[in-house]
Amino acid sequence: MASIDRRQFIASSAAIGATGLAYAAGLTVPPMQSEEKRIRKSLKYNMIGAGESLLEKFRVAKACAFDGIELDAPGNWDLDEVRNAMQTTGLVVPGVVLSTHWHKPFNHPDTQTRNEAKTSLETALRNCKALGGSSVLVVPGVVNESMPYEEAYERSQNELAQLVPLAEELGIDILFENVWNNFLLSPLEAARYVDEFQSSRVGWYFDIGNIVNYGYPDQWIDTLGERIRKLDVKDFSRQKRNDEGLWKGFSVNIGDGDAQWERVCSALDRIGYSGWASAEVGGGDADRLAEIANRMDRVFSSLKSRP
Repeated sequence: MASIDRRQFIASSAAIGATGLAYAAGLTVPPMQSEEKRIRKSLKYNMIGAGESLLEKFRVAKACAFDGIELDAPGNWDLDEVRNAMQTTGLVVPGVVLSTHWHKPFNHPDTQTRNEAKTSLETALRNCKALGGSSVLVVPGVVNESMPYEEAYERSQNELAQLVPLAEELGIDILFENVWNNFLLSPLEAARYVDEFQSSRVGWYFDIGNIVNYGYPDQWIDTLGERIRKLDVKDFSRQKRNDEGLWKGFSVNIGDGDAQWERVCSALDRIGYSGWASAEVGGGDADRLAEIANRMDRVFSSLKSRP
């Protein structure tokens, strides 16, 4: 895989500043074509700290050896501007992340809130289609004192099922992510939840690091199997969690935590996974993004060349 010439990159930075840096970065050797890649690397748009305009941010991501960028939807971006950035840089938008699922969960007791959640998901599905993506990442429900577990299960399924026909019509996947929402806490239940939709357009967006606090990523991968359509990439340290507090577990770089990446790769080989992996960690300038891309290459290096 082509890597960034870091000395050239830094020299360009000193000479022409952040905006020029992004442009110069866009002229580096492009990554391999998609058909040569087992894993295609993406990142979340809000991780890109360098560049002023959307186009400049796309150029920085391209220079750092990413293949795509995921956007929030509905979001504060212009469709034509994104399309132009994609065409100019060769990057793609493999999918979007539903921007409303935390404050407007599909199991909310208020009918109006649930209707707004469905409207947002419809917009996200149509945005994704317009950008040539293939999935919308969705947190399916939230369990807390006022939203009980069993009710969350049934109500979220009932609400989300109403959008499945549109997903099937558009050819866009609705993919559920394992997050710290006190819901779908075992891989067996997560698999069952997906299967009960009885649609090939419903699957799983597996977050590797999120599982480490209460489980083992490779075990979840084996159980979810082909339901996994995309991956979120981060790590988690149980030691930091124990010593410094729960959320400090995420304050490690990819590859430095307890995800056990060789076991993750073996499990991905067993299920034949090939596709997108999106970084979801603290971002920053071009050097930071290049480091993230390199770490992603490193942790996936034990994958077989073909699934």
